[in-house]
Amino acid sequence: MRAIQITEFGGPEVLRETELPDPVAGEGQLLLDVDSAGVNYADTHTVENSYLSRSALPMVPGAEVVGRTADGRRVVALTDNGGYAQKAAVQTYLAHELPDTVTDGQALALVVQGLTAWHLLRTSARLAPGESVVVHAAAGGTGSLAVQLARQFGAGRVIATASSQDKRDLALEMGADVAVDSDPEGLTERLTAANGGRKVDIVLEMTGGPVFDASLAALAPFGRLVAYGMASRTAPTPVQPAQLMGRSRAVVGFWLMHCLGRPGMYREPMAELLAMTADGRLRPRVGGVYGLSEAARAHEDLRARRTTGKLVLDVTR
Repeated sequence: MRAIQITEFGGPEVLRETELPDPVAGEGQLLLDVDSAGVNYADTHTVENSYLSRSALPMVPGAEVVGRTADGRRVVALTDNGGYAQKAAVQTYLAHELPDTVTDGQALALVVQGLTAWHLLRTSARLAPGESVVVHAAAGGTGSLAVQLARQFGAGRVIATASSQDKRDLALEMGADVAVDSDPEGLTERLTAANGGRKVDIVLEMTGGPVFDASLAALAPFGRLVAYGMASRTAPTPVQPAQLMGRSRAVVGFWLMHCLGRPGMYREPMAELLAMTADGRLRPRVGGVYGLSEAARAHEDLRARRTTGKLVLDVTR
């Protein structure tokens, strides 16, 4: 089968197309003929071995696929890597059948980024009706869905941040009330102004570094900052307990892998997201489709912040 494999850690340049033996499904697994694979920012960390879980070489990256089972069922599934390939062996309990009205790209947008956005708001931030929500990188895969879900879940004000006017306009189109520049310089003040001069209740933060620092400073009493990424590859200033106690603020970490296998944390929210997409309440945005051999270019574009929405590899070409 055709696949993208890495034999050394590094940037997009280590992603190389090759021929590999077909995987064999083990007990409790399905073998899928892959049509499409999703590209996530986490994949860029996996390829350079800087993510929360360590990688082993050689490796085929890719954490999500849409494909067909031997009996013809069309499913979307999470993988333990191995997604950038024509075939993938996936855990049966992580495969979800797709309605015909949901496209490959939409399904791939939901299985990692949609579930992440759902849990950021429901599980980690515990959004209450009327609360203000800041969504960083609001034009991206997770951010564009978080903006929409925050509105669906009853947020009082949705404040988006993005690095360009085009991306801010997209966030407004997705349902944000206001969109501001994501530059960390003056960010605390812009977030407060965007909330009518008041500190904010919830921040969904995946950048780290000075953006994290500015976001924490923008939290109201009993506000929650949920950290779910490290896109800047820069550590924030260490948080001291007194900083949290002094304003009754909370910092919560989130990693989707901790939801897998826990009752009610995977299949049920995934079914809700698919139903919302099928009936039009949720609009997952596909920002770019690349051929399998273009995986390196997809990573380059993602890391350079040239993309919006969900990136997809068309494994059939």
